[in-house]
Amino acid sequence: MEPAGLFESSMRFFSDQELCYADILTPQEVVARIQIAVLNFLRILNSSSPAISNLPLIDRRSSNSRVSQGILTDDSWIFLSHSFCTRSLMRPNASKAFVRVWKLMEMCSQILIQDKRVTQRELFYKLLCDSPAYFSTQLHVNRTIQDVVALLQCSRYSLGIMASSRGLVAGRLLLQEPEQEVVDCTACGSSGYPISGDLDLLKMLTLKTDARYIIVIEKHAIFQRLADDRVFNHIPSILITAKGYPDLATRYFLHKIGKTFPHLPMFGLVDWNPAGLAILCTFKYGSIGMGLEAYRYACNVKWLGVRGDDLQLIPQESLVPLKPRDLQIAKSLMSSKILQENYRQELTLMVERGQKAELEALYHNGFDYLEKYIVKKIIQFSYI
Repeated sequence: MEPAGLFESSMRFFSDQELCYADILTPQEVVARIQIAVLNFLRILNSSSPAISNLPLIDRRSSNSRVSQGILTDDSWIFLSHSFCTRSLMRPNASKAFVRVWKLMEMCSQILIQDKRVTQRELFYKLLCDSPAYFSTQLHVNRTIQDVVALLQCSRYSLGIMASSRGLVAGRLLLQEPEQEVVDCTACGSSGYPISGDLDLLKMLTLKTDARYIIVIEKHAIFQRLADDRVFNHIPSILITAKGYPDLATRYFLHKIGKTFPHLPMFGLVDWNPAGLAILCTFKYGSIGMGLEAYRYACNVKWLGVRGDDLQLIPQESLVPLKPRDLQIAKSLMSSKILQENYRQELTLMVERGQKAELEALYHNGFDYLEKYIVKKIIQFSYI
C-alpha cells in the first residue's frame, strides 16, 4: 500500500519503514474496502472447510507504538507498527466486539452511500436504537470506530464520521471559508471563534496572520481571560484552546496552522500536573489510541508553563495534593516511549513532591500577571 502523499512519503523515510497509517479515501474507495472485507468473510465461510474468520486489526496497544523523528526537524510523532490483534466471534470475551465491527461498517456504508457525515454522538444514538444489545454506551461506539479504522486502514473522517469540536481560536488570524466572508479572530471577543468539526472545511480554509507566536492553552477560562485582555495585541499571537484534552478537529486545525506558518513557534500553557502534561503530549505527539492517524495531527508544541521552576511564583497554599487519578496518569506517562527526558524530570518532581499547581494559581501575583509571565518566559527562552 503506497503512502497517500509526499508528507506520508517523507515520514515513511524518516521512520524505520514500519509506519502503519490510515489512508484518506473517497467514499467510493471506503465502500469498496468494506465490500472486500465482506466478500473475504463469505469466501472463507463458504469454502470447503468453512470457518468464521477472525478480523485482523492493527494492534493499538502501547507495545506496538513507536516514536519517530524527522532528521531535519525536531518534530516527533507516534505511529503504530505492523503488528496485528484479532476480533473473534468464537471467543466469548471478543464476540460482541466482533459483531460491533460489522454493524458499524454497515452503518458507515449507508452514511457514505447517502453522502452524509455524522458525529460520534449521532452515530451512537443511531446504533443504540438499531442494536441496543451491542451499543449500550458511547464507549462501545468509540472503540469500534477505532477497530474499523484499524481493519480498513482508513481515517475515521473517510468513514463519514465527523469530529465533534470543542476548540476555539482568537487573536491575530484571518480565516476564510470558501465563498464566505473573512473572519477576523481579533474581533471575536473572549468567546473566540469556534473551530469547525468538518475536516474538509478546515482543509479548505484560507489563513493569514501577522502573529509571531501560537499559544495553545489547556483551559477555557485561561483562554477567555487572555482573549478578554486582548493579550494578542501586546504579544502578537494566535490563541487556541480545546478546553482540556484535545479533540481531533482542534488538533487538525493547529496542525494546519503550523504547516501554513512553519516559522511560528508554538507554546503550550497547561497546569503543572500529570493531566496537563498528557494534554501537551497529545498535541505534540498524537495519541496511541489514534496511532493510525496520530501523525497527521502532531504539532511541535513547546512547554512554556507551568513548570517546576515556576513554583516559586505560587504560594504554598495554592499547591494541591496529587490524587490517585493523577498518579495513574503519571505512571502511564512514565512508561511511555514518547516522554522526552526533561518532561520526565518534571513529572518525577510532581510525583516526588506529591503536589500539583493550576495555571490560575499565578493570579496570586495579580490578574494581569499572566501576560507578563508569558512575555518573560518567551524572552528568556524558558520553554522545553
